[in-house]
Amino acid sequence: MHQLVVEAPAKVNLTLDVKGKRDDGYHELETVMHQINLVDRLTITAIPEGIAISSDCADLPAGEMNLAYKAAQTILEEYPDRGGVSIHIEKNIPLGAGLAGGSTDAAAVLKGINALYKLNLSLPQLMTMGAKIGSDVPFCLQGGTALARGRGEILEPLSSHWQLHLLLVKPKFSVSTAEVYRRFDMGKVSNRPDTRAFLEGWHRCDMIGISRAMENVLETVTAALYQEIDEIKKRLIKLGALKALMSGSGPTVFGLFLDRAGAEQAWQAIQPCEEEIFLVTSYDGRKS
Repeated sequence: MHQLVVEAPAKVNLTLDVKGKRDDGYHELETVMHQINLVDRLTITAIPEGIAISSDCADLPAGEMNLAYKAAQTILEEYPDRGGVSIHIEKNIPLGAGLAGGSTDAAAVLKGINALYKLNLSLPQLMTMGAKIGSDVPFCLQGGTALARGRGEILEPLSSHWQLHLLLVKPKFSVSTAEVYRRFDMGKVSNRPDTRAFLEGWHRCDMIGISRAMENVLETVTAALYQEIDEIKKRLIKLGALKALMSGSGPTVFGLFLDRAGAEQAWQAIQPCEEEIFLVTSYDGRKS
C-alpha cells in the first residue's frame, strides 16, 4: 500500500464551559463535542523522504503552520527509517471557523501514516501524540461524541445512537482561538451550559432536553466583537431551530433542529445569503 484516502470530519461543540485558568496557561474546559458529516479528504502517499503538503484551498498554509504538516512531522520523527509522505488536502471545512478543521486534518494524518507504514500504534498512543499537536486532536482521533475536560484531551465517550440535524452558518470572517481565550473574562459569563442536564437528556435521546441545556461561554467574547453572531442566532431560531449556538471560539453558528425536514426547510428559507451554509447531520464513520 503506497497511498490511501482518509476522511477528516468536522466537529461542533454542543456545550462549552470554561472552569478556570490552569497553571500551565491553558483554560480548564468542560465541553461536549460531536462529529458531523462535513469532511475534508486527505490523500496520503508514501514518498522516499520529507513532507509535502498540497491543497485545493489557496489559503491553507503548506508548511509548519499547518497542523497536518505538524502531525506528519511528529509521527515520522519517531520512525526516521520509514520514509516521508505527500499529503493532498481536499478542503471542505472552512478555515478559522470553530469546527476543528486543522485538528481533524492532523488526526487524519496520524491515522493515515499509522496505516500506510504499518506502525501498529494503538489509539491511546496516537491520542498521546495528538495532544502535543492540538487540544482537539485527541477527540478527532477518537471520534463520535464525547465529554471533554482538561484542555480538551481528557475524553469520556458518549453513546451516539441517534442523529442530530444541524444547519451551520459560517460568516465571512474568521476568528483566532487564541485571541478569544485571551479576551475571555469569567466574570462576564451570564449563561453557562447545564452539562449534567445535557448528559441526562442525551442518554434519553431527549432533543428538547439537550437544547435547553446547551450554551457556549465563549460567545461572550466573540459575539461582543462581531454582532453577526447574535444576528445569525436570531435568524436560525426564527427558522425553527430548537437552539442556536456558536461552535468553539466561532464564528460558525449552528441551529439544532428536531428532524431532517425542519433543517432542510430552514436551509431553503435562508438562501440566498452572504455566509457559507452547510446542512449537516452526525458523522457515521462506518459509512466512509
